[in-house]
Amino acid sequence: MQTSNKKAALSFIFVTLLIDCMGWGLIIPVSQELVSQLKGIPFNEASPYGSYLLAAYASMQFIFSPIIGNLSDRYGRRPVLLFALLGFGFDYIIQATAPAYGWLFLGRAVAGITGASFTTASAYIADISTDTTDRAKNFGMIGAAFGLGFVLGPALGWLLSNWGIRAPFWGAAVLCLVNCLFGFFVLPESLSKENRRAFDWKRANPFGSMKFLFTHPSIGGLAFSFFLIYLAVQAVQGNWNFFTAYRFGWTPKFIGISLAMVGVLVGAVQGGLTRVINPRIGNEKSIYLGLSMYTIGLVLFAFASQTWMMFVFLIPYCMGGLCSPSLQAVISGHVAPNEQGALQGALTGLMSFTTIIGPLIMSGTFAYFSSKSAPFYFPGMHFLLGALFMLMAVLIAAPVLSKDRRRRPEMVR
Repeated sequence: MQTSNKKAALSFIFVTLLIDCMGWGLIIPVSQELVSQLKGIPFNEASPYGSYLLAAYASMQFIFSPIIGNLSDRYGRRPVLLFALLGFGFDYIIQATAPAYGWLFLGRAVAGITGASFTTASAYIADISTDTTDRAKNFGMIGAAFGLGFVLGPALGWLLSNWGIRAPFWGAAVLCLVNCLFGFFVLPESLSKENRRAFDWKRANPFGSMKFLFTHPSIGGLAFSFFLIYLAVQAVQGNWNFFTAYRFGWTPKFIGISLAMVGVLVGAVQGGLTRVINPRIGNEKSIYLGLSMYTIGLVLFAFASQTWMMFVFLIPYCMGGLCSPSLQAVISGHVAPNEQGALQGALTGLMSFTTIIGPLIMSGTFAYFSSKSAPFYFPGMHFLLGALFMLMAVLIAAPVLSKDRRRRPEMVR
């Protein structure tokens, strides 16, 4: 692929990921109000129903991500990406017109099934990246898109909500469909026909795809570290609002400000700092540095006693984002070009699985250790549990990375 085409393709991929990340952020200001209205119950009783929608989306993505990833290995990245954008647009239209709560489930299910933008976009990035350093920088776009989407989404959703609680859903649908139309005309295919392979149902089922990660021992070990990392971050992503509201009395507006700060920091780290630090210290040291920052941030959250501390401690925690692009780059470097879709599908499946079980684990831990039945009172225990998972990820990844350094030094540089 020519340099100019590569830049255009990367720009489109970034916008696609950005729109995907903006989706939930855009509808956050009105989603609970819509659920409350459709169910005819107050906000506090409607909150679990919002969680069920998240579980529906994550469950469908877990089941269908490896299927979509394998389809992209068979038919190419371009048609699958465009199909995913159409699916998301359809999802938001369903939610914008939903006459009953059950229709929201249908929309979230469609979005989960077509939630291939991350899977296939990751495979696309792997296709057009020339070496491990370039690959790590390009994978950093995922974090940058997440951060920027997390900032822009709630802001745009709040503005559109002035036209009614359905308006943000229409806004999200327009973004998806316009980007799909744009991609139809400008996005080139990244996977050559000679690098495509036949569709394999054994790799396409969610648990069968996990076996792909154990094709090589190094992939299995690093993938388990990948799983532990995303399970650990659910201590923040799946429970931040409940903890801060309980511990510090934060209002929804204050929680929103903190999440916007997370978006800014994540975007700065993975979109900027990764591109500076990774070429200088390499993938292996970037992984260790990121995991250390994650661990430190989680421990500090657990013992924070004042509001300002939570904001300050977000800095080391968000610097932990240095590890994910580097770890993903090392893992993808072990896989052939015609298997990148299957790999990214399996990794996305792992991420989706942590989204299903992680909030339950972390919320349960938080609820238990802030209750009278706990052996001791410590509301921040779930953050310490997350830090423990991070340390386990280090212990599992270290021997694999050390072996890579000896056998294939280019993998960790």
